[in-house]
Amino acid sequence: MRRITSAAAISGGLALALLAAACAPGTGTTDDGTTADPQEISTDVAALGDVTLTVWDQEVRGGQDEQMTQLNEAFQEQYPNVTIDRVSQSFDDLETTLRGALTGDDAPDVVQANNTRGTMGAFVEAGLLLDLDQYAEAYGWRDRYSDSVLAVSSYGDGGATFGEGALYGLPQTGEIVGVFFSRTALADAGLDEEALRSGTWDDFTAALATVQGNGATAIELGNLDGWPAVHVFGPIQGQHVPADQIAALGMGNAGASWTTQENVAAATELQQWVEAGYINEGPNGTDYDAAWQEFSEGSATFLIGGSWLAADLEAAMGEDVGFMAPPPVESGGAVATTGGTGLPFAITAQSPNQVAAAAYLDFITSDDAMGVLADTGNMPVNRTAELAPESGVNAEIFEAFGTVSETGSLLPYLDWATPSMGDTLGAGLQDLIGGQATPEEFLEGLEADYSAFTQGG
Repeated sequence: MRRITSAAAISGGLALALLAAACAPGTGTTDDGTTADPQEISTDVAALGDVTLTVWDQEVRGGQDEQMTQLNEAFQEQYPNVTIDRVSQSFDDLETTLRGALTGDDAPDVVQANNTRGTMGAFVEAGLLLDLDQYAEAYGWRDRYSDSVLAVSSYGDGGATFGEGALYGLPQTGEIVGVFFSRTALADAGLDEEALRSGTWDDFTAALATVQGNGATAIELGNLDGWPAVHVFGPIQGQHVPADQIAALGMGNAGASWTTQENVAAATELQQWVEAGYINEGPNGTDYDAAWQEFSEGSATFLIGGSWLAADLEAAMGEDVGFMAPPPVESGGAVATTGGTGLPFAITAQSPNQVAAAAYLDFITSDDAMGVLADTGNMPVNRTAELAPESGVNAEIFEAFGTVSETGSLLPYLDWATPSMGDTLGAGLQDLIGGQATPEEFLEGLEADYSAFTQGG
């Protein structure tokens, strides 16, 4: 699940000092402490001799752990000369320990690295992760993945630009922010599900007005911590602002602006939803978990949120819960919404086993691996619609992600932009929703944060 990270949790001076001690990309330290030469690009794992591949991941929950166990066993069966030494830990523990591990004398070969500027971007800048472009060509990864998915693991100019440039990781799973709804509540409001699914953004906002006009709550939102409203604002922004501008803003790249007329229109629409009574009373005082739980109990017709809520909502609501991507502006148009991937797997620059590590990345993200992910209850980032379950809310989520990632625009999480944007955006949205800031004032605060970062380099 994507929660906004506060500025205090981003790497500071001590971490940067550690990163400065890193080896240059393509070299590393071997088991005997000598410096490894740059390694030849090869896909012949069998010719390597005996290899122990150390892999750090945070796939610790149920189906996550199950799919990694299955794939690791299958990889070792295919390559009996390779032994995988897996170190699995929680996301928080991995974030805490990874920086030190990558700058030490015995770095892992493969790691999952959070694809934000504060983590993956800092590692790229310090030369701690391997540029994967040559292996991407050797294995055909750019044919396997959509451009929008690979963009969120790509950095250029030594980490200065995000969303373009060299590839530094491959994800297995996908995430999407969309619209959950109660089929019972839709029927009570006289709304047709199929018409809503095939309609436009105007049709969706008209449905919000219909629900509110019937005396019911259209959207449940728990924004006590500030970050949940980002997942409401993001899909609205996607209907007003060109995708390339959102990508630049969300990835902290120079050349865009928060204070455009299109962004003003997006912020104005969110504030108007509140003023019109579409959103529950007191969203800024409502806890995130309480909000989705209240939605599951019938408090509202819609809940705009991430695919990570599916299991809990389906457990509580059964067949009553549905999901769709935000409708496009025009009928038949491309769909745009916030989303991303699970933490990508990267290869460390120090690894003496880069050939085996690249084969491992290829194996755990292959078409066959996507089937294993689906079978173990995970949403694969590729072949998503094809591998969707036959029924249930995850069938609809898989289809929506496949549509957005393959033919639409998968927009970045807006807190990726700068080390402090999570705090700035969360506080600004609370003020916008609470009526303490106009849309223009809200956007001026975001512009100040974004400009200070992009102009300061």
